[in-house]
Amino acid sequence: MSGLQDHSEKPEEENAGLEAFRARIDASNLSPQTFLATDYLNHFNEIVMTLEMIPDMPELMEEAKAWAPKSYPDHFRDSTIADRDLAIEAYEYVPDRYKKPFETTIGQINQLIGTSVERLERDLERGNPGLLRENAVALSRVIQRLMDTAGAIIHGSEKTLDQSDVDALLGD
Repeated sequence: MSGLQDHSEKPEEENAGLEAFRARIDASNLSPQTFLATDYLNHFNEIVMTLEMIPDMPELMEEAKAWAPKSYPDHFRDSTIADRDLAIEAYEYVPDRYKKPFETTIGQINQLIGTSVERLERDLERGNPGLLRENAVALSRVIQRLMDTAGAIIHGSEKTLDQSDVDALLGD
């Protein structure tokens, strides 16, 4: 019986620690439900805008090619926002029901950005401005859709787009 009692006390201690941590988050821009911050999505906003501008400013292709994925903690390590240290610490506490779909979605975004840069570079080399513009718009929209999914997860959704959904959005 004492083993059962010890087992039940440990979750209470963990819950108390979690609640204390949640109280720190309440005054921040992190979700008290997921412990995630939408500020991370700024890392993707810049590359989406860059991809959209390539048809009008082809010289931005070099900037797009230089973009590199950043993990959630790395993004905040390089950030200047006030809650950056808390965001990094909180990532360790993100419940799996949010962290797994979040990381899956971020992986899809990173992969799609890489594919998009390659596709737009080929379109640029082919000298077909209509195709370049069409692909830039379409690919940016799909990336934005995935970013919307990541944003929903940050705010408490547990849903993701599976690869077939992403392929359908791409028209592949």
